[in-house]
Amino acid sequence: MAVRLTEDQKIRVLNADDLFRIMQQVLLREKKIDRNKEHFWLVCLALNNQVLMIELISLGSVKTIVVEPMDVFGFALQKRAVKLIIVHNHPGGELKPSKADLKLTEKMMAIGRFLETPVVDHLIISEKAFYSFEVSGLMKKIESETDIDLTFKKQEAHEKQLFDYKIKAAKKLLKKAVPIETIVSTIGLDTDEVEHLLPKRKK
Repeated sequence: MAVRLTEDQKIRVLNADDLFRIMQQVLLREKKIDRNKEHFWLVCLALNNQVLMIELISLGSVKTIVVEPMDVFGFALQKRAVKLIIVHNHPGGELKPSKADLKLTEKMMAIGRFLETPVVDHLIISEKAFYSFEVSGLMKKIESETDIDLTFKKQEAHEKQLFDYKIKAAKKLLKKAVPIETIVSTIGLDTDEVEHLLPKRKK
């Protein structure tokens, strides 16, 4: 469900405080009974950080909420968003991220990288305060520690590092006059790759 924004709310988001002011107003517009439930919103941003759209993706219970990545990125791609911020509230007022919040953020970040529509922050809000994953350093921490890589860039980097290590080891063995056949069977390079490491003969 699209959240109606006033002209004053269609701003450039320069920091987490800017977005919290908008999301606080959105939350306080809800009826008291709904404010006691978890909401999950998607904020779509243009290249200049202009707010394009705020969409209520899911409405849960007092403690839990179900969020489907297809719903999140379906809206984002339709709106041609360049960046995304995800926001949800903790009705009890506790702003500390739960394990579920961390896993959801990790998953959304991975999908965002794959679709080249990055999730740049995750805000947990209450009626009076907020917690920003970006400001706290959690976004960088999750990105550096995640095992989810739908772009395969980490895998490619690992494979290159392994290949470089094999080349280095093969060069050392060649200097010790170890036969090429032995290097091939031991290191895991093929014959052409090892022979390519031999010094070129002067004509």
